[in-house]
Amino acid sequence: MTTPTIIGAGLGGLTLARVLHVHGIPATVYEAEASPMARTQGGMLDIHDHNGQPALQAAALFDEFSDLILEGGEATRILDRDGTVLFDEPDDGARRRPEVLRGALRQILLDSLPAGTVRWGRKVSGVRSLGGGRHEVAFAGGATVLTSLLIGADGAWSRVRPLPSDAVPEYVGTSFVETYLLDSDTRHPAAAKAVGGGALFAIAPGQGITAHRESGGTLHAYTMLNKPKEWLDGVDFTDPAVATARIAGEYAGWAPELTALITDSDTAPVPRPIHSLPEGHRWDRVPGVTLLGDAAHLMPPSGEGANLAMYDGAELGRAIATHPDDTEAALAAYEKALFPRSAAAFTEAVDAFRLCCRDDNAPRGLLDMFTGHGQS
Repeated sequence: MTTPTIIGAGLGGLTLARVLHVHGIPATVYEAEASPMARTQGGMLDIHDHNGQPALQAAALFDEFSDLILEGGEATRILDRDGTVLFDEPDDGARRRPEVLRGALRQILLDSLPAGTVRWGRKVSGVRSLGGGRHEVAFAGGATVLTSLLIGADGAWSRVRPLPSDAVPEYVGTSFVETYLLDSDTRHPAAAKAVGGGALFAIAPGQGITAHRESGGTLHAYTMLNKPKEWLDGVDFTDPAVATARIAGEYAGWAPELTALITDSDTAPVPRPIHSLPEGHRWDRVPGVTLLGDAAHLMPPSGEGANLAMYDGAELGRAIATHPDDTEAALAAYEKALFPRSAAAFTEAVDAFRLCCRDDNAPRGLLDMFTGHGQS
């Protein structure tokens, strides 16, 4: 049996490694970061009952996942730019899309793997085909590994993707800027009240602010601006005060409890330009290699990215377990389901992203989606 070589210790790559382990198949994961604590892993994730949760069940980690759920986190609120509440839906406890911290979810996956499965500090510098389904992976510093089963789980700027595909991510015309307000109920009460107990969407044509309450009263926020990439590149993020003032200036006239999510940030603002692979991205079967998660189907953010990556990992793991002595049969079966699944998710993501970021009638379209108006 070929030992799978997984590039990337994100949620998708780790889910794959865990599902393989459940089936008695060892794998090796190579990760560029120096350790599990090398950086924070982002904020809250809503784990969906049709993909993320089944992936965790396949990984035999559903109970551990359930212990991480932030109660009340599924609440959703839509505000106008003047702070008027247009929609306010509490968490009904159904756990269709329960919220957990990405870092905590990643940790239970890491803890579930045998020691040594993840090789830290292995940044890929290049990959090349050796023919016959074999590939060489080169790492910064000069080390190399050879493999007959290579999986690119290494995100938007995947080093593995060029093997099967020449597609590259393109800027979609929208940039997010990330901020955090800590201990908000005590230190930022107006913003905390505006956000409520779960997710906040405050949007207008061409711009918006979204936020989510995390554990400990942390508010994790993103401003959303439809701007050319050159505009974002012209903001001096090396000077947090200057960058904050520049971003806040785009929200003149907005309610102060909303703009506080920018101006009162307890961390420096971080730019997050949004990129996407082409719609319908797919590739011809290339022996010995495949992709999952953002490496395979990077799309505008819609809450599906992490869920899709984990589901990809679980499905690939099951395909390999079903065809343990036939790598090509496993990869062909996985990709046959992957491509239509990704295409459908991409269409839904574009629709959701349009309502949040590209709607000339915002927030009306998003409000109609949540209330069921406008449905045929």
